Amino acid sequence: MSKNKDKRMGAAEAVAKLVHDGDQLIIGNYTLGMACGLIYEIVRQRKKGLTHCSQSGHVIDEVLVAGGCVDRLVTAFVLNAGGSEGGSAVGRAWKQGRLQIEDYTNYNYNARLMAGMHGFAFMPVFEGILHTDLFRKRSFMGEDKYRVIKCPFTGRDTVLVPALNPDVCVIHVQRADKFGNAQYWGAMGSVQAAALASKRIIISCEEIVEHDVVQASPHFTIIPAFRVNAVVEMPWGAHPSDVLGYYNRDRMALAIFMNALKSEAATRAWMDEWIYGCRDHNDYLRHYVERFGLESLHAIKARAFYSAPANYGAAYTSVWDEEGRERSIGLTPEELETFMKEKGVLHD
Repeated sequence: MSKNKDKRMGAAEAVAKLVHDGDQLIIGNYTLGMACGLIYEIVRQRKKGLTHCSQSGHVIDEVLVAGGCVDRLVTAFVLNAGGSEGGSAVGRAWKQGRLQIEDYTNYNYNARLMAGMHGFAFMPVFEGILHTDLFRKRSFMGEDKYRVIKCPFTGRDTVLVPALNPDVCVIHVQRADKFGNAQYWGAMGSVQAAALASKRIIISCEEIVEHDVVQASPHFTIIPAFRVNAVVEMPWGAHPSDVLGYYNRDRMALAIFMNALKSEAATRAWMDEWIYGCRDHNDYLRHYVERFGLESLHAIKARAFYSAPANYGAAYTSVWDEEGRERSIGLTPEELETFMKEKGVLHD
């Protein structure tokens, strides 16, 4: 996929093209900057049979399970909003046998992503996990949740986790260009690893900027264009979670959601109002403003706090000068090729 291809599209188109029934889906963001807008669209399109990977259970996990999209969940944390009695959408689905859960520590979950990102089949983790129920209790992964081998160097038992390479990752960032270069700053968590370990990547962002902006701040680019399949410009796309530099967490909206999770009927009513009752993300924002007023959104907008600029200047940006000659030996590409052929060092 060319980095120069314009990958901008709407959320509905991106989800329809890139998220398929039965996929293994991963959420890149970890508690903040969650791709809520994209996830709500997945629920609206009623995708089915997903295996969902999420490091921290929150709004996203709950709505996917409540929407009947997820059969299997790989996670390191489950939100239990209603306590042991009320539970939550995830808790109720698990108790009713509609959902299988595989539970990892944060470290072991991330180790799987690191293996997947780097192309390894597995990653060793600390052997202390052997003495916990996380190791002993297994669900749909069975013996593949953990494996134990003898270390070829020390002879000690070494615990391994398998690589995680999801079919599709949805991730929200601060900004991207139209080609897919995604820029993110703030707490990283598993954001980058989740994306780069995946086969397909959908980016939603607060704003799409010119490529020159990306070139001027390369240290913010965590996902390169050639890995990205779709870019969706979606202001407030992580609401009600927070995005550093743009807006804070919406505690009021989250409180309403958490309260709704306490019963199946209340959860269904919340879903009908905020997901199924909204045509798209813009309609979701319109409904929010109608319910709570525009001032509620303005109250959580971030105050500006800019970092110092970095100097990326260089004497020149290419080894070729203005006349097309290599700066150290003064030859054009054609002359250099002829010279290398004469010396017998040019190979096809």
